[in-house]
Amino acid sequence: MTKPNIRVGIGGWNYAPWRDNFYPKGLAQSKELEYAASRLGAIEINATFYGRQKPASWEKWAKTVPDDFQFAIKASRFCVSRSKLAEGAESIANFVGQGFSVLGPKLGPILWQFQARRRLELDDIAAFLKLLPKEVDGVRLRHALEPRHESFQDENFFALCREHDAAVVFDDADEYPTIEADTASFTYARLQRMNSDIPTGYDATALDRFETKARRWAKDGRDCYVFMINGAKERAPAAAMALQDLLR
Repeated sequence: MTKPNIRVGIGGWNYAPWRDNFYPKGLAQSKELEYAASRLGAIEINATFYGRQKPASWEKWAKTVPDDFQFAIKASRFCVSRSKLAEGAESIANFVGQGFSVLGPKLGPILWQFQARRRLELDDIAAFLKLLPKEVDGVRLRHALEPRHESFQDENFFALCREHDAAVVFDDADEYPTIEADTASFTYARLQRMNSDIPTGYDATALDRFETKARRWAKDGRDCYVFMINGAKERAPAAAMALQDLLR
């Protein structure tokens, strides 16, 4: 496992191809979260993008993972798909109120993923950031914004994020721009260019580069989250563990 302030993880835990190359043969599906959480520092939950999860699910997940593990949560599509983000107060409240506060210290950042066609509108972003709550049920919330349009490569946008301690997601992706900006007390990266022909998803050169970045991102004790999240998804656990080994 890496240092507590650098967490390397994957997206989700129920994925059939991982039963061939990550989970032990014969492992019950009900044990997959427990197994993944014992070997990685974090998991990004993507199901929350599509719908609310039951309070009983949050309680079960909280009990299943180790004390030093964290879940990142992808915010609901109903919050981020509207034409004006500033009009999403009701959707944001509905999303935040679904019960994930039971995770307590096992709650990592909330990911707000924008549509690729969304261009930067500073006034709208400023109003949206004001809607994001700082806590729920006494549990602190941290927010990461994932813009996927080049217009967000803007110092005015970065300044707004700094005002609200909101991280700008670092994407390593073919389809979207890579935006690297230190705007928060934590960093959030989504690495999406794994190659199925490479056993570790990324080659040694790329993994070394991400190791260097992660160490820089985690300077001064800042939390750092790095997710192997897409591309050749079947390689994600191997990629995450390879990077984790480098960071030990």
